Amino acid sequence: MDLADTPEEAEFRARLREWLATALPALPPKPSPGDWPARRAHDLGWQRTLYDAGYGHVHWDAPPGIRLIFLEETERAGAPYVGANFVGLLHAGPTVAAEGTAVQRARWLPPILRGEEVWCQGFSEPGAGSDLAALRTRAWRDGDTYVVSGAKIWTSHAEVADWCELLVRTDAGAPRHRGITWLAMPMDAPGITVRPLRTLAGSAEFAEVFLDEVRVPVANRVGEENDGWRVTMVTLSFERGTAFVGEVVACRRVLAELAVRARRDGRWDDPALRGRLGRLNAEFRALWRLTQWNVSEAEATGGVPGVGGSVFKLRYSHARQELYDAAAEVLGDGALDLDRPWVLDRLSSLSYTIAAGTSQIQRNIVGERILGLPKGR
Repeated sequence: MDLADTPEEAEFRARLREWLATALPALPPKPSPGDWPARRAHDLGWQRTLYDAGYGHVHWDAPPGIRLIFLEETERAGAPYVGANFVGLLHAGPTVAAEGTAVQRARWLPPILRGEEVWCQGFSEPGAGSDLAALRTRAWRDGDTYVVSGAKIWTSHAEVADWCELLVRTDAGAPRHRGITWLAMPMDAPGITVRPLRTLAGSAEFAEVFLDEVRVPVANRVGEENDGWRVTMVTLSFERGTAFVGEVVACRRVLAELAVRARRDGRWDDPALRGRLGRLNAEFRALWRLTQWNVSEAEATGGVPGVGGSVFKLRYSHARQELYDAAAEVLGDGALDLDRPWVLDRLSSLSYTIAAGTSQIQRNIVGERILGLPKGR
């Protein structure tokens, strides 16, 4: 793709900057990190503000150049991230847009864009994380409903979600990848128990979810029965291909702040540190170009990112950890103070080589689908 703004893109960038300069000072204060109901209201309020201003659709319907400008400018301006709405906006919504029926798109997509409903992701299980095809949560047909029993773990924002993108096994006798179905489960259905999980950083945005004969309408199935693995690959391609775009911009901003801090504290004279920050600058510039390429490729193939998302996810996960290791070096003893900037981000960065598909899984995808290597035995 052409890396220079077209006249239309330049006009969009200028208009967005002007709007952000007016809209952001009017936002209410950010809630306490542990108050998820308040954070839900705050995040959805921002999404509604974007929607009312004509920017709510950008994640899905805008051309790739406009989408990247939106993410770049909102991050640079310090606008709220998607927050509690990230599964709906970045995973479930794009999947429904790509794979859902007209009725499903009309039901689920507008409330996501208007900031009215939150989704969570019910994929991983205690015995099925990286090996997602090993999932055991069962669903069987009973008339026009599925009856679901099982357990999920690491379910993002389940405690404040209205809907769950849920993977279930509908044919226990089929090969592992062929007996899975993708359902949209209402989180207020009887039989659902949510138990929050506290992370190393002290937050509780993940949960265990226990399902005891939960009834989900067959009409809530996205794709055909037992075709859920294919639909899931669409979801994961969005998760790995475009969901981290804003974070690349954020990491570049943190890197610039680190350089300023190092100069202020007299650390800039250390050639090893300067070299480390310089290499990270090159890493994140390259990741931004790869992001542009991935988004452009997705646009050319009907909106679904390709396997280049795994290349990005693999390198980004490690680069992010290296960035916050460098932050700890700059902070010195302050790297142990949870109230200091970047310390909590460093703790959360440890999960990035696991979340959204482990680095080992991404290497397998790159080896098999890009390099054409045989599958391991």
